[in-house]
Amino acid sequence: MKNAWVPLATVCALVIGVYACMVQPGLFERRTSNTADATYNLLVGGFRDGRLSLNEDVPSGFAQLADPYDPITNERYRHGSARLHDLSYYKGKLYLYFGITPAVMLFWPYVALTGHYLSQRSAGVIFCAVGFLAGAGLLGALWRRYFAEVSVAVVAACMLTLGLATFMPLLLARCYVYEVSISCGYALTMLALAAIWKALHEPERRGGWLAAASLTYGLAVGARPSLLCGAVILLVPVAQAWTERRTISVLLLTAIAPITLIGLGLMSYNAQRFDNPFEFGWHYQLAMDRQIGAQLFSPRFLWFNLRVYFLEPAHWNHRFPFVQDISVPPLPAGHGRVEHPFGVLANIPLVWLALAVPLAWRGRPAGARSVLRGFLAAVVLLFGIITLTISLFCVVCTRYEVEFLSPLVLLAAIGVLSLERALAPTPESGPGCRPVWRHAARWGWCPLVGLSVTFSLLASCLYCAEARYNLGGELAQAGRVTEAMAQYEQALRIEPDYAEAHLSLGNALVTQGRVQDAIAHYEEALRIKPDYLDAHESLGNVLMQRGALPEAIEQYERALRINPHLAEAHNNLGTALGHTGKIEEAIAEFEQAVRINPDFAEAHNNLGIVLARTAKTEAAIAHFEKAVRIQPNFAEAHYNLGKALAQVGRVTEAIEEYEQALRIQPNFTQAQEALAHLQTGRQDGSDDAKAKCSSTARDLK
Repeated sequence: MKNAWVPLATVCALVIGVYACMVQPGLFERRTSNTADATYNLLVGGFRDGRLSLNEDVPSGFAQLADPYDPITNERYRHGSARLHDLSYYKGKLYLYFGITPAVMLFWPYVALTGHYLSQRSAGVIFCAVGFLAGAGLLGALWRRYFAEVSVAVVAACMLTLGLATFMPLLLARCYVYEVSISCGYALTMLALAAIWKALHEPERRGGWLAAASLTYGLAVGARPSLLCGAVILLVPVAQAWTERRTISVLLLTAIAPITLIGLGLMSYNAQRFDNPFEFGWHYQLAMDRQIGAQLFSPRFLWFNLRVYFLEPAHWNHRFPFVQDISVPPLPAGHGRVEHPFGVLANIPLVWLALAVPLAWRGRPAGARSVLRGFLAAVVLLFGIITLTISLFCVVCTRYEVEFLSPLVLLAAIGVLSLERALAPTPESGPGCRPVWRHAARWGWCPLVGLSVTFSLLASCLYCAEARYNLGGELAQAGRVTEAMAQYEQALRIEPDYAEAHLSLGNALVTQGRVQDAIAHYEEALRIKPDYLDAHESLGNVLMQRGALPEAIEQYERALRINPHLAEAHNNLGTALGHTGKIEEAIAEFEQAVRINPDFAEAHNNLGIVLARTAKTEAAIAHFEKAVRIQPNFAEAHYNLGKALAQVGRVTEAIEEYEQALRIQPNFTQAQEALAHLQTGRQDGSDDAKAKCSSTARDLK
């Protein structure tokens, strides 16, 4: 082992280098060049000003909303320039739901020491590197003490998997506030495991190491409250001391006191923010779903989440990055969203080697066996409790898998070492014994390592493409279409078969007048996802604009075969049919649109137009009136209502509608001309003039 540090240090440097290369800023961090605006730095800014809320003003319009937690009414504040998405709002102030520990441990000390703010992506790399190095140190300690017969190359391979097969690159591919808190919890959890290892193997200093474990695990809970139940691992050194017939009262106090003090601090922090020591701010989050009153944990989520997290395989295709999302099973009642998870048993096959862990203590002296079992029990407990907690939660997400996958991969790495030890030559067997079985085992676990690391890296590329796509959507909403297109194009360079990015890029190209290019992207989206409803509708719209009516009709009909209850598609199909002279069919489509959505002003207006063309003027008037009642600023509907009223001789009302159309849209040429004709007719004052006005109205139809 004298020169073992060179290959192992090389592996560690490689893993951290991959982290640094893979890390990408989160959504809001991409939209601003000011690092101080990163969410955790806003929290630090609030602390420096002596308050617990963020250093962020509440937009006046948002504060005046009747229901600020309604995801529909607050959407423009969540995703607009205000950037309130996933912040917590309570009594007129903005707070951070995600754990306080990263701010206290890293962001605040950094700005205090340097005078500059730390980016969240840098924090993510730091936390992931610390967690990985702690795990690598544990693996190295296990090797030196219990698996000395295993070659350094095998240990290096295990360290590589510990760094790259745990979805860490995926976590860093979009490093926002969520990923910072998770990576911080990961780093502190691994440090707590390292302290527990020391407490088990250094009995003379067990109390000090156990206090360190309790402190670091308490801080991990401060980063990720979902880790709380895993604190039971702190009792493992206490149990070990009890089996050794040592006094445990002081040791038990040492295990409990630091984490209890941190817990009391967190409860005080919560009480001062939300008037409830157990409220971290989840119920007051400004999210895409209403959180107030939501059930966060339930046994009915358990089987669904376990199935998704462990059993569901990824889909594959022939184009880079080859990986595609799983097929999501039907959601249980009350379950929230599912964000691109992968079943680890199906996609990270290395984890099956955790089943070989019992070989680790086979044939060892009683004392060594007891201590090793104790440490491995701590890792198994941590994995099991975190898995259970996350599987009871109402949301499934890839980044949550990091929390249970890290101890599981550590167990798998120990399983590899155990296999190698079990098949190594012994003094009794001689050096020539067991070579066939050992080679066979390596032909088994080496491909599993390669597949697991490869999948994790490919999946991180997929996640990176999604991050680019999401940023493009935010930029498009902000009117920065050119920048949005650049992000969509980068997403497509990473993942050419990204149907949603093709659609969004096509929509952006339409706004730039590049219709032919847009059509190519819509068609590509439909090649990838033939039943992509939005792509059928968007392609139909541009084809209709270009006058390719039969092709547009075909796209709308395909969309309606996928979902017959789309009012917008029925309306668009009716418009295309009307342009081809199929009036009765157009009427049927518009009527279906308003049956599905009675408040669809555009469909009422279009139905009125085709009814007027079939001389059903009174029926047309009724629909025009509905359109302007639903949407008072609908200038075209006011104009059409004016034409219909003029046609039936209701000149005064027609003039009022034309004037209203012009108040809304002063440059509405047709309304100006129609109003001038009617006013001229009224000035003539004769029956012939009135007849002329009616004739003019009919001509304008």
